[in-house]
Amino acid sequence: MTDPDAKPVPGWIKTTLEIGPVALFFLGYFWLKDETYVLNGAEYGGFIVVTALFVPLILITTGLLWWLTGTLSKMQVFTAVLVTVMGGLSVWLNDERFLKIKPTLLYLLFAGILFIGLMRGRSFLADVLSEALPLTPEGWMILTRRMAWFFVILAVANEVVWRFLSTEVWVTFKTFDMPIAMFVFLFSQAGLLKAHALEETTGEAED
Repeated sequence: MTDPDAKPVPGWIKTTLEIGPVALFFLGYFWLKDETYVLNGAEYGGFIVVTALFVPLILITTGLLWWLTGTLSKMQVFTAVLVTVMGGLSVWLNDERFLKIKPTLLYLLFAGILFIGLMRGRSFLADVLSEALPLTPEGWMILTRRMAWFFVILAVANEVVWRFLSTEVWVTFKTFDMPIAMFVFLFSQAGLLKAHALEETTGEAED
């Protein structure tokens, strides 16, 4: 849903501010992953150093988005808060696991919100996207159910990757595989969207 109070901003600027920090985290990690830094007698690996830079970068870009557009989505705010908390814990405790758990928490939260709506017979997804994507009530319920389970699958996948595979694999998975999985999921729903699309009425009825 488009916020009527949002200020017009060139798409490339908004996209850069949204995906730029993630891209820089990916590049920074593979640049510094083999480096070790000593501060106050403690050793910090490249992952922790890049995380320490990533947290303020997320806050800066989120602040710029708010300054330029005059508005932020709840997802943008929650993501910034979660990155700050989990990334901050990773740096403070010198433990990269906290940042790796962040996607799991984020996707489980999204799934939980959607499931709560479904139990109440309501699609919270429709509340957000109904103006941009007109579907029948039945279509919204089906899409919401599928999206909720998809978020659960992403959360489980994140847990498997960070717990059993290397940090290099997890960084690549988080940067590329998760967005690709989201695109593939949305593309796979084309049949549902077509079957449950609302027909738009144009013009006024003629006698």
